[in-house]
Amino acid sequence: MPALDAEILARLQFAFTISFHILFPTLTIGLAGFLFIVEARWLRSRDEAYLRLYHFWVRIFALTFGMGVVSGLVLSYQLGTNWSEFSRISGPVLGPLIGFEVLTAFFMEAGFLGVMLFGWDKVGPRLHFMATGLVAFGTTLSSFWILAANSWMQTPQGAHIDPALGSFVPDDWWAIIFNPSFPYRLSHMLVASFLTTAIFIAGVSAFYLLSGKHTLIARRSQSMALWGVLILAPLQIFIGDLHGLNVLEHQPLKVAAMEANWDRQAGAPLLLFAIPDSKAEKNHLEIKIPKGASLILTHDPNGVVPGLKEVAKEDRPPVGVVFWSFRVMVGLGLLFLLIGVWGLYARVKGTLTSNVWFNRLCLIATPTGFAATLAGWFVAEVGRQPYTIYGLLRTADSASPVISATMIATTLAAFLIVYGGLFGAYLYYLVKLIRVGPALAPPEDDADAPEAIRGARPGLVVPEN
Repeated sequence: MPALDAEILARLQFAFTISFHILFPTLTIGLAGFLFIVEARWLRSRDEAYLRLYHFWVRIFALTFGMGVVSGLVLSYQLGTNWSEFSRISGPVLGPLIGFEVLTAFFMEAGFLGVMLFGWDKVGPRLHFMATGLVAFGTTLSSFWILAANSWMQTPQGAHIDPALGSFVPDDWWAIIFNPSFPYRLSHMLVASFLTTAIFIAGVSAFYLLSGKHTLIARRSQSMALWGVLILAPLQIFIGDLHGLNVLEHQPLKVAAMEANWDRQAGAPLLLFAIPDSKAEKNHLEIKIPKGASLILTHDPNGVVPGLKEVAKEDRPPVGVVFWSFRVMVGLGLLFLLIGVWGLYARVKGTLTSNVWFNRLCLIATPTGFAATLAGWFVAEVGRQPYTIYGLLRTADSASPVISATMIATTLAAFLIVYGGLFGAYLYYLVKLIRVGPALAPPEDDADAPEAIRGARPGLVVPEN
């Protein structure tokens, strides 16, 4: 039996825990913005449907926010145990950025979340609306700091390694925060979160429409969500194109892995399908569009695309993971564009809520935004290998020297069990909340609502005007 590799196990453990964690902030970022818009529409119109819509989705927001907090705590501990060298070397730069995120964003979210959830009968409508807005702003601000730190690891600048200290020393905080990839990565992640949430809301709304329950609320939420998809899907494609140009400039090997392009060439083809072979340094079963990769990546059909063979094998990222993750992300992005355009067509034809096939597609697509987000992160993080800080600090030099492979394997197994249980509990309560549906407010009553909850209004307190 081959010996366990501590570095590989540490990478697998961190990949698993951070992939699990990112699912929840993705949804809370988008839901916070959605709740802000819903409450604004309620304040303007005093339409009871928007209030019911808010109270339904805020429960899902609270459940997801709690899961995000719990799953995120583990990450900082891993940096101190499995990746102590990384923490020591990069701490002077990344430590303050993460500290700013906690002080300016997380405290804001956590502080005003209580008002948002429990303040309806304790504060006025406008003060409650301000609390919702601050929570939404806090989620975005949190993304700002986290993406600033992660982007610096991708395109580091504004700091140097002091040989005497053996760690980075900041030179220019403005350059560190606003590093070359930061604007593209921040906008790409925020739009991904909003788009994922819009797809999720459209899917839940489609569930109600197909089952004939809570149709009044479902029509409102579906309409809002699909307007979001229609705007955000093409916007994300545009931002992704700009981000790709930036990656080509600063991380050319990542682009080479995304395209499984082994030799530097002009007029590189776009591979729709291939099986990359890292050992043989070639691809099998290629299905390609001539000059497609050059056209997309450089906006020139004869543009030059870098090749993986330009560097030694040990300096290349894992090609298969990056290649396929990129295609999953792009393919799902095109699906979202289809949903947005089809939704617009159905809206114009007056069949948005009655088109069974369209609503079935929305229902099936409910979790796909999360899959696209994960695929995008796999491209970004695996494509950065073999470095934790691109070009400056290798992953092999970032791992803790005193943690054994057996200890990491044990904790990885524990995480798989515990996180599996947590995720199962989350899905159970999430499905339960969706099955119960929006609270009903007398004297209005949904004729198509289940008898068990007709007239019930759990957690719904209507604020005074």
